[in-house]
Amino acid sequence: MNVNRYQNPAKSAMGNFALPRAGAKVKRSGSFVVKILAVLMLSALLPAWTSFAWTSVQETTQKKTVLRATLNNGLRVVIVPDTLAPVATIVVNYRVGSNQAPANFPGTAHALEHMMFRGSPGLSEEQLANVTAAIGGFFNADTQQTVTQYFFTVPVQDLDVALHIESLRMRAILSDEKSWSQERGAIEQEVAQDLSNPEYVAYTKLLANLFRGTPYAHTPLGARPSFDKTSAAMLKKFHDTWYAPNNAVLVIVGDVQPQDTLIRVKRLFEDIPAGKILPAADIRLQPVNPETFDLKTDLPYGLIMMAFRLPGSDSPDFAAVQVLADVLNSERGNLYGLVTEGKALSVGFSTSTFPQTAMGYVVAAFPKEADAVALIEAVRNILAADVQSGFPPDLIEAAKRQEITAAELEKNSMFGLAMAWSQAVAVEGRRSPTEKLEAIRRVSTDDVRAAASKYLNPLQTVVAVLTPQASGKAVSSRASRKVESFALKETAAVKIPKWAQKSWHRLEIPASNVHPTVTTLPNGLRLIVQPENVSRTVSVYGHIRNHPEVTEPRGQEGVNLVLEALFSYGTDSLDRLAFQKGLDDIGAVESAGSDFSLQVLSDHFDRGVRLLADHVLHPALPQKGFRIVRQQVAATVSGRLQSPNYLRGRALRQAIFPQSDPTLRQATQDSVMGLRLPDVRAYHQKIYRPDLTTIVIIGNVTVETVRAVMLKYFGPWEARGPKPDVLLPSVPDNKPSVVAVPNDTQVQDRVILAETLQLKRSDPDYYALELGNHVLGGGFYATRLYRDLREKTGLVYHIDASFDVSKTRALYIVRYACDPLNVSLAHTIIRRNLQDMQTDLVTPEELKVAKAMALREIPLSESSLAGVASGFISRTELDLPLQEPHLAAQNYLALTADQVRAAFARRLRPEDLVRVTEGPKPE
Repeated sequence: MNVNRYQNPAKSAMGNFALPRAGAKVKRSGSFVVKILAVLMLSALLPAWTSFAWTSVQETTQKKTVLRATLNNGLRVVIVPDTLAPVATIVVNYRVGSNQAPANFPGTAHALEHMMFRGSPGLSEEQLANVTAAIGGFFNADTQQTVTQYFFTVPVQDLDVALHIESLRMRAILSDEKSWSQERGAIEQEVAQDLSNPEYVAYTKLLANLFRGTPYAHTPLGARPSFDKTSAAMLKKFHDTWYAPNNAVLVIVGDVQPQDTLIRVKRLFEDIPAGKILPAADIRLQPVNPETFDLKTDLPYGLIMMAFRLPGSDSPDFAAVQVLADVLNSERGNLYGLVTEGKALSVGFSTSTFPQTAMGYVVAAFPKEADAVALIEAVRNILAADVQSGFPPDLIEAAKRQEITAAELEKNSMFGLAMAWSQAVAVEGRRSPTEKLEAIRRVSTDDVRAAASKYLNPLQTVVAVLTPQASGKAVSSRASRKVESFALKETAAVKIPKWAQKSWHRLEIPASNVHPTVTTLPNGLRLIVQPENVSRTVSVYGHIRNHPEVTEPRGQEGVNLVLEALFSYGTDSLDRLAFQKGLDDIGAVESAGSDFSLQVLSDHFDRGVRLLADHVLHPALPQKGFRIVRQQVAATVSGRLQSPNYLRGRALRQAIFPQSDPTLRQATQDSVMGLRLPDVRAYHQKIYRPDLTTIVIIGNVTVETVRAVMLKYFGPWEARGPKPDVLLPSVPDNKPSVVAVPNDTQVQDRVILAETLQLKRSDPDYYALELGNHVLGGGFYATRLYRDLREKTGLVYHIDASFDVSKTRALYIVRYACDPLNVSLAHTIIRRNLQDMQTDLVTPEELKVAKAMALREIPLSESSLAGVASGFISRTELDLPLQEPHLAAQNYLALTADQVRAAFARRLRPEDLVRVTEGPKPE
């Protein structure tokens, strides 16, 4: 379960290092007013903002018939057919969020969201967990300021089951003190997780200042003190007050027949009584008090966040401000010049939008020792100049084209399309997503200039400065608590409801709509083509096999980082601005590097590939740009070596790999500053070669067109010199150890348990291990680790267990976060679970659920074009056949409980798990 929260787009994953992405565009939408439209006969029960009866209406758009209907109880339904995969996504949107929480209980809506997963009358908590796991779908929820959303993505055969679950949850919840006491522990761990993120803390402070005195002054997350005072009865009352059909919008996107689906919806939802919904409270915004505050961050670089109050989605200025945000975020804009001039590591403009107001903020990254005050002043000066002089008309038109492309790209994911319709209809109160797009089309240059003058007031800003804080040294230690006798009660078998029996018993190899065409060009480049017609776009995803730890020459550690950063300077034939204009002219989204991509409208496929090929094959790599980037990378690397996040990853690698392992090589300030431009050019020539490259093309294009275009632009690409060895070496078994990495910015510990395995991706045990891991995790409360660590004890909010298996090495990794005093206890429970997998047979029920999850994940992975392409590239990297998921399905169906037990006994060593913590010292 999620709350809508700020997420830093530049933050690196554990142990991996990346420069903050320059110009990263992140629009964090908050909550908007929902204008529920209901039948006139129920108007007395509905709030004042309803004024139109929305009866059953069908609308045909782009060969898709969208059905809209309002049930007799006021529930609005939107059904959008999509044949991308045999899958369906449903989203139930309730027009209630943290803004409606009782005074002094800001997390009430979020707490109720959690309790919705604890069961309803007619569906116990255990039944809910087992049924949702058996249908194998992706399910979750999020809480925003004015809306709470519950979403399922399931195989289309299981749509009725998902709808049945949501109809029961709309009627009522099981909210008793025992369940709430257990769930309170999990939600408090979620609070601790977010409060351990300095960027999130900064975001909350920006909201508190800009919107003080209003419900928007706080996030939906909530706080431990208020949760401690919250009772189960309060949560049930909140549900009964706000979770009514006439306060909800149901969106369904998938491979469905709209009229038949509407009949199912009516059968399950129409007899739920409407409720009397309270009117929304007035929002009275107060003047902004300019303020600058300082925080520490565990990032290897610093951040400034300069925030402005903007108009919300209800404002007539909303569309103009959206275009303004895109212009400010453009790589041709003046803000981005700070990056190319070496004054910032990255810069971008983001928005968080609510109904009556919004926040826009510049996010700029700077090296650890840089002058944040000077960067703040530079940003202020640029914005003041932009307001004074206005923006070039072609930049405004480019921003509008990017919005058109982005809207079209939303159709490439069933889940993404469902959320787009939910945002438009349930959150923004629009008729469809195209309404916002039409408003953006009408925005003029004068509109954008007027919006900038009105809202970008340098005297009305709130600024957060996040300064990097060095970590103390990693310390080897012993677990402070050893609780070998800890035991949890066995879970009894669960009786599955009759309406879910068919799905529960269905175990079969799933159907697939994916049938790629594979060709290899004469230069060795592999093309994988999957035509699709769900949108007017074509997406290109390229991957060059490479492990920089292996391929970087000795003494040139960091050359790959420098090369990747230099791609932002254009090509041999087009400088930075000309290249970006070429993309803007066709509304294309492109990135270059060893993983490169292009998203473009199908009419511009040829022009887009020409630009992409020029960028990947012939990057400019200018001398002036090299000097700037080298200094930026060196400064960031210096900060990285003291960053707790990086040190945690390095401590893990040092604990599980031999001292000579290539992954222990690291760039330093000296190795980066010792690089010369010819070193970068030589590395590009060595690694960027067609016989190491796979390109996936997926979208509204024919195989014949793809081959012709790719031959034209990528065909001349030649491999020079011997093909480099890019594989990591195999590794031996590790020894157990415990390491603590101090991080004073966190209030909880992030924990990684890991060990090396003697396993290859081609080993038969792989599928038995994956199936067993589905018994342990991935199915929420129907799986062992979630039951033991969250449902029954509330020790963690989230736990992830996975096998990371490549061609040459394998790891088993478990990740969780918890209070320091519970680190060892959680470790003990995990180890005990792994030992049980080695000695005891999983139950028939567990095996069935695990198989159902593994089988149903296959069509779900094909419900987005990006997911399909990612699967193709991953399987190519591992030298697996492209149809491997369906071969895996055959293996999963045939596996027995004894084969699972034997694989865990052969391959895992629970006593050898390395434990690395980051945060306060574990107790």
